[in-house]
Amino acid sequence: MDERTGDVDHARISPRNAVGETAKVLWHLRGILAILLVVFLILSVGMYYGGGAVNTATRTRSSMGETFYFCAVTALTIGYGDVVPTTTLGRIIAVLLGLLGALMTGVITASAVYGIQAAAHRAGLLPR
Repeated sequence: MDERTGDVDHARISPRNAVGETAKVLWHLRGILAILLVVFLILSVGMYYGGGAVNTATRTRSSMGETFYFCAVTALTIGYGDVVPTTTLGRIIAVLLGLLGALMTGVITASAVYGIQAAAHRAGLLPR
C-alpha cells in the first residue's frame, strides 16, 4: 500500500515461481524423501511377510498388490478397512506407516509453503 496516496499495490505471486521454488526445495530434500520411500517399501514388505494382512471381504491372505495398496492407504491416513493386519507385528507396522505418512505429508506441505513464501519475496510482497 502506498502510504502517500492510499493506493493498494497490485503485486502478485507468479504461480510459475511458486511451483518452481517448491520444486527446488523438494529437489534439495530428495535424499530425505528417498529415505522415506525406502522405509515405506521396507515396511510394506514387512507387512506382506509378517503382518498377516487379510482381505476382509474374502477372509483370505491379501496378495502383494493388495498389501501395498493397504500400506499406501494407511500411510495416507485414509484407512478403508478392506484389508487389515491380523498380527501384532502387522499392527505395529500399520502404526509406523501412519506416522511415516504424516511425516511425508508434513515435509511436502512445508516445502510448498516455503515455495510460496519464496515466490512472495520475489514478487516483493514480503520484506527481505
